[in-house]
Amino acid sequence: MTEQTYCDRLVQDTPFLMGHGRLSEQQVDRIILQLNRYYPQILSNKDAEKFRNPKASLRVRLCDLLGHLQRSNERDCQEFYRALYIHAQPLHSHLPSRHTLRPVAFLACLGLAAGLALLVYCCPPDPKVLPGARRVLGFSPVIVDRHVSRFLLAFLTDDLGGL
Repeated sequence: MTEQTYCDRLVQDTPFLMGHGRLSEQQVDRIILQLNRYYPQILSNKDAEKFRNPKASLRVRLCDLLGHLQRSNERDCQEFYRALYIHAQPLHSHLPSRHTLRPVAFLACLGLAAGLALLVYCCPPDPKVLPGARRVLGFSPVIVDRHVSRFLLAFLTDDLGGL
Protein backbone atom coordinates (compact mmCIF):
# COMPACT_ATOMS: atom_id res chain seq x y z
CA MET A 1 0.00 0.00 0.00
CA THR A 2 1.50 3.33 -1.03
CA GLU A 3 1.32 6.34 1.21
CA GLN A 4 -1.05 9.07 0.10
CA THR A 5 0.73 12.32 -0.85
CA TYR A 6 -0.49 15.76 0.17
CA CYS A 7 -1.45 16.50 -3.44
CA ASP A 8 -3.52 13.28 -3.54
CA ARG A 9 -5.14 14.27 -0.28
CA LEU A 10 -5.97 17.71 -1.66
CA VAL A 11 -7.70 16.16 -4.67
CA GLN A 12 -9.69 13.93 -2.30
CA ASP A 13 -10.54 16.78 0.09
CA THR A 14 -11.46 19.43 -2.51
CA PRO A 15 -15.18 18.52 -2.75
CA PHE A 16 -15.41 18.58 1.05
CA LEU A 17 -13.63 21.94 1.31
CA MET A 18 -15.85 23.38 -1.43
CA GLY A 19 -18.98 22.46 0.53
CA HIS A 20 -21.26 25.36 1.44
CA GLY A 21 -20.24 26.98 4.72
CA ARG A 22 -17.16 24.85 5.34
CA LEU A 23 -14.66 27.71 5.13
CA SER A 24 -15.50 31.31 5.90
CA GLU A 25 -14.21 34.22 3.88
CA GLN A 26 -11.93 35.23 6.76
CA GLN A 27 -10.41 31.74 6.98
CA VAL A 28 -9.74 31.62 3.24
CA ASP A 29 -8.17 35.09 3.36
CA ARG A 30 -5.94 34.09 6.29
CA ILE A 31 -4.80 30.94 4.49
CA ILE A 32 -4.03 32.94 1.34
CA LEU A 33 -2.14 35.58 3.34
CA GLN A 34 -0.10 32.96 5.17
CA LEU A 35 0.86 31.21 1.94
CA ASN A 36 1.75 34.56 0.37
CA ARG A 37 3.64 36.14 3.27
CA TYR A 38 5.56 33.14 4.60
CA TYR A 39 5.91 31.26 1.32
CA PRO A 40 5.90 33.76 -1.57
CA GLN A 41 7.18 31.02 -3.86
CA ILE A 42 3.83 29.23 -3.34
CA LEU A 43 1.61 32.27 -3.92
CA SER A 44 3.01 35.35 -5.55
CA ASN A 45 1.54 38.78 -4.78
CA LYS A 46 -0.35 38.67 -8.08
CA ASP A 47 -1.84 35.24 -7.26
CA ALA A 48 -2.75 36.34 -3.74
CA GLU A 49 -4.55 39.42 -5.07
CA LYS A 50 -6.45 37.24 -7.54
CA PHE A 51 -7.53 34.76 -4.84
CA ARG A 52 -8.50 37.57 -2.44
CA ASN A 53 -10.50 39.57 -5.00
CA PRO A 54 -13.69 40.71 -3.19
CA LYS A 55 -15.55 41.01 -6.51
CA ALA A 56 -15.39 37.23 -7.04
CA SER A 57 -17.49 34.89 -4.93
CA LEU A 58 -15.86 32.89 -2.16
CA ARG A 59 -16.60 29.62 -3.95
CA VAL A 60 -14.87 30.78 -7.15
CA ARG A 61 -11.83 32.08 -5.26
CA LEU A 62 -11.53 28.88 -3.24
CA CYS A 63 -11.94 26.73 -6.36
CA ASP A 64 -9.19 28.73 -8.11
CA LEU A 65 -6.88 28.46 -5.08
CA LEU A 66 -7.33 24.70 -4.72
CA GLY A 67 -6.85 24.21 -8.47
CA HIS A 68 -3.66 26.28 -8.35
CA LEU A 69 -2.33 24.18 -5.45
CA GLN A 70 -3.25 20.89 -7.15
CA ARG A 71 -1.13 21.89 -10.16
CA SER A 72 1.83 22.76 -7.91
CA ASN A 73 4.24 20.50 -6.05
CA GLU A 74 3.98 18.39 -2.91
CA ARG A 75 5.53 20.99 -0.60
CA ASP A 76 2.95 23.60 -1.63
CA CYS A 77 0.10 21.22 -0.83
CA GLN A 78 1.71 20.39 2.52
CA GLU A 79 1.97 24.08 3.41
CA PHE A 80 -1.70 24.53 2.51
CA TYR A 81 -2.61 21.78 4.98
CA ARG A 82 -0.44 23.45 7.62
CA ALA A 83 -2.22 26.78 7.04
CA LEU A 84 -5.60 25.02 7.08
CA TYR A 85 -4.71 23.42 10.42
CA ILE A 86 -3.70 26.77 11.90
CA HIS A 87 -6.72 28.74 10.70
CA ALA A 88 -9.46 26.08 10.60
CA GLN A 89 -8.46 23.32 13.01
CA PRO A 90 -11.97 21.89 13.56
CA LEU A 91 -12.45 21.57 9.80
CA HIS A 92 -8.98 20.06 9.39
CA SER A 93 -9.82 17.25 11.80
CA HIS A 94 -12.91 16.31 9.76
CA LEU A 95 -11.23 16.08 6.35
CA PRO A 96 -12.08 12.89 4.43
CA SER A 97 -8.40 12.14 3.82
CA ARG A 98 -7.72 12.12 7.57
CA HIS A 99 -10.47 9.57 8.19
CA THR A 100 -9.02 7.13 5.67
CA LEU A 101 -5.70 7.14 7.57
CA ARG A 102 -7.14 6.08 10.95
CA PRO A 103 -7.94 2.40 10.22
CA VAL A 104 -4.46 1.88 8.83
CA ALA A 105 -2.87 3.32 11.97
CA PHE A 106 -5.08 1.16 14.19
CA LEU A 107 -4.20 -1.99 12.26
CA ALA A 108 -0.50 -1.12 12.42
CA CYS A 109 -0.64 -0.73 16.22
CA LEU A 110 -2.65 -3.91 16.60
CA GLY A 111 -0.16 -5.82 14.46
CA LEU A 112 2.74 -4.42 16.47
CA ALA A 113 1.16 -5.42 19.78
CA ALA A 114 0.35 -8.92 18.53
CA GLY A 115 3.85 -9.36 17.12
CA LEU A 116 5.51 -8.26 20.35
CA ALA A 117 3.27 -10.58 22.38
CA LEU A 118 4.16 -13.51 20.12
CA LEU A 119 7.84 -12.63 20.34
CA VAL A 120 7.81 -12.64 24.12
CA TYR A 121 5.85 -15.84 24.61
CA CYS A 122 7.00 -17.94 21.66
CA CYS A 123 10.76 -17.32 21.82
CA PRO A 124 12.88 -20.06 23.36
CA PRO A 125 13.97 -19.03 26.86
CA ASP A 126 17.57 -17.96 26.19
CA PRO A 127 18.87 -16.53 29.48
CA LYS A 128 21.17 -14.04 27.71
CA VAL A 129 18.74 -12.62 25.14
CA LEU A 130 15.29 -12.82 26.72
CA PRO A 131 15.90 -10.61 29.82
CA GLY A 132 17.27 -7.85 27.60
CA ALA A 133 14.28 -8.15 25.28
CA ARG A 134 11.92 -8.03 28.25
CA ARG A 135 13.58 -4.82 29.48
CA VAL A 136 13.12 -3.20 26.07
CA LEU A 137 9.51 -4.35 25.87
CA GLY A 138 8.95 -3.15 29.42
CA PHE A 139 9.83 0.42 28.37
CA SER A 140 8.00 0.30 25.02
CA PRO A 141 4.60 1.24 26.55
CA VAL A 142 6.05 4.70 27.16
CA ILE A 143 6.08 5.18 23.39
CA VAL A 144 2.97 3.19 22.46
CA ASP A 145 -0.58 4.47 23.00
CA ARG A 146 -2.05 3.81 26.45
CA HIS A 147 -4.57 1.25 25.19
CA VAL A 148 -1.86 -0.91 23.66
CA SER A 149 0.44 -0.38 26.63
CA ARG A 150 -2.11 -1.94 28.99
CA PHE A 151 -1.95 -5.16 26.98
CA LEU A 152 1.85 -5.13 26.86
CA LEU A 153 2.10 -4.51 30.59
CA ALA A 154 -0.38 -7.30 31.31
CA PHE A 155 1.79 -9.75 29.33
CA LEU A 156 5.01 -8.64 31.01
CA THR A 157 4.01 -8.22 34.66
CA ASP A 158 4.66 -11.85 35.63
CA ASP A 159 8.22 -11.88 34.33
CA LEU A 160 9.41 -8.37 35.16
CA GLY A 161 9.47 -9.01 38.90
CA GLY A 162 12.66 -11.04 38.57
CA LEU A 163 14.65 -8.44 36.65
